[in-house]
Amino acid sequence: MATRDVRVKQKELFGHPVGLYILFFTEMWERFSYYGMRAILVLYLVSATTEGNAGLGWTQAEALALYGWYTMLVYVASIPGGILADKLFGQKRAVLIGGIVLVAGHGILAVEQMWAFYTGLALIIIGVGFLKPNISTMVGGLYKEGDIRRDKGFTIFYIGINLGAFLSSLIVGYVGESIGWHYGFGLAGIAMALGLIVYLLGQKHLTNVGNLLSKVERDEGASLGSLFQDLFKSPVQLTISMILLGASLVGFYYMGIAYGLLFIFLTLVISMMMMVYKDLTSEVMKDRYVVMLLSFILVIVFWGAFEQAGGLMNIYALDNTNRSLPFSLPLIGNEVPASWFQSLNAMFIIIFGLVVANFWARRKLKSKEASSIFKMATGVIIMGLGFIFMVFAALQFEANGSSAMYWLVLAYLFHTIGELCSSPVALSFITKLAPVRYASLMMGVYFAATGLGNKVAGIVGEFASEAGDIAIFSGITIFTVAFATIVLIMLKPLKRLTHGVEDNERELAEQEEYELADVKN
Repeated sequence: MATRDVRVKQKELFGHPVGLYILFFTEMWERFSYYGMRAILVLYLVSATTEGNAGLGWTQAEALALYGWYTMLVYVASIPGGILADKLFGQKRAVLIGGIVLVAGHGILAVEQMWAFYTGLALIIIGVGFLKPNISTMVGGLYKEGDIRRDKGFTIFYIGINLGAFLSSLIVGYVGESIGWHYGFGLAGIAMALGLIVYLLGQKHLTNVGNLLSKVERDEGASLGSLFQDLFKSPVQLTISMILLGASLVGFYYMGIAYGLLFIFLTLVISMMMMVYKDLTSEVMKDRYVVMLLSFILVIVFWGAFEQAGGLMNIYALDNTNRSLPFSLPLIGNEVPASWFQSLNAMFIIIFGLVVANFWARRKLKSKEASSIFKMATGVIIMGLGFIFMVFAALQFEANGSSAMYWLVLAYLFHTIGELCSSPVALSFITKLAPVRYASLMMGVYFAATGLGNKVAGIVGEFASEAGDIAIFSGITIFTVAFATIVLIMLKPLKRLTHGVEDNERELAEQEEYELADVKN
C-alpha cells in the first residue's frame, strides 16, 4: 500500500496552538493531585498517632528521608517512561497510560491501611514516570524550530502546573489537616480523574504531536539493548562504568541496600548516556548533547535547594512559625494551616509567570544576553538568595521562640522568581538540544535530575536537626550562589557548544504546517 503525508495547520488561541491549552489543563489537574498529596505527606507522617486526625507518628528525620526517596523516584521513573514512549508507545499514549495509573494510585491512598499507603505511592511513581516527561515533550512538539514562542508556551504550561499546585495546597491542605489525611489523598485522586478526562476530550487538537515515530525513524537511534552491547566494545566507556559499578557495590556495603540500588541505577544511566553520545554521528549534535548534560547539573543543584519547600520549610512552618492572624477566617479560624504556605510558590508563579517570560523575550529581541544557560544560572542565584530570609527567620526564632510569617513569604517569592527563570526554560532548552530520536529519553533524564535534586533536598533536610536551621539555610545560600556564578563565568564557551541553537529565535506570524504520521491509502 502506498503512503501519503498528511499535513494540518494547528488552530491557535491567544497566539498559541490550542493543543497547548489541552496539555495545560491536563497537567494542571495532574499537578493538583501530586502537589496536593505532597503538601500533606510530610505533615501526615510526623503527626502523632494519638491525635484526632492521627498520622503515623514518624520522626522528622524519618519523614524527610521517605519524602526524599519518594520525590526522587517520582522523577527518576521518567527515564523508563521516556524510553518506553520513544520505542514502544509514543508520547501521547504514554501520557494516557500514566494518567490511568495515577488515578489508581491516588485512589488507593484514600484507604487507611499501610499496604495501601505504600502501594499508592508506588503507583504514583509509575504514573508520573509515564506522564511527566512525555507531556512536556509534546509541548515542545507544538512549536516549529526557531519559534521564540516556545519559551513562552512552556511558561504558560508552567502556569497550568502551578495553578493546580496553588489550588491543591489550599483545598487538599485544608481537607487533609482539618477533616482527615486520607480524605485529602482521595480528593487528589478525583482531580487526576478530571485531568484524564480533559486529555481524552482534547485529542483532536493533539493529532500532530506525540505520535510514535515510524520504524525507520526509531531504528535510526540505537536500541537500549544495542547501546549496552556496544558498551563492551568501548574501552573508555566500559572502564568508567566498571569504576562506577565498583563504587556502587561499596555503597551497598556502607550505606545499605537502598542507596546501593540507587547507585547501580545511576551507573546504568551514566553508561547509557555515554553510549548515546557515541551513537550520535554529528559533531554539532554531540556538542549540544554535552551542554544538555551539563545543564542537568544545574537542575540538580536548583531542585536540591528549592525542594526544601515540601520538606524542611514545611516542617519549619508547622513548628517554628507564628501562624496566628489578628482576625478570624471562615473554616480555619485565626491560624493559617502550615500546608497553605505551599501555595505561595504557585500563587507567585501565576502572578509573575508571564511577566518574567515577557521580560526575557523582550531582552532577547533587543539582542541582550538571554540564553537559556544564562537564565538558568541567574535563576539559581535568585532562588539561593531567598534562603537569606530563612536565616533571618531562624535567628528570630532563636531570639523569640517563633518567627514571623513574612520571612516565609519573602523566601517563597525569591524562590519563585528563580524558578521562573530556570525551570520552564530548562524544559524548553531540552527540546531544543535533544536528538529527536531520543527526545523523550532526554526529557526523562531531565526529570531524573530533578528527582536527584529532590533526594539531595531530603538528605540536606535530614541534617537540619543536627546542624541547625541557620547553618543549613546559610549553607544553601552560599553554595547555590557560588555554583551558579561559576556557570556564568563559563557562559561563552558553553554557548559556543550549542552552535547557535537559540541565535535565530524570532516571533513567527503563523505556525507552519505540521507533518503527521504516514497514513495508508
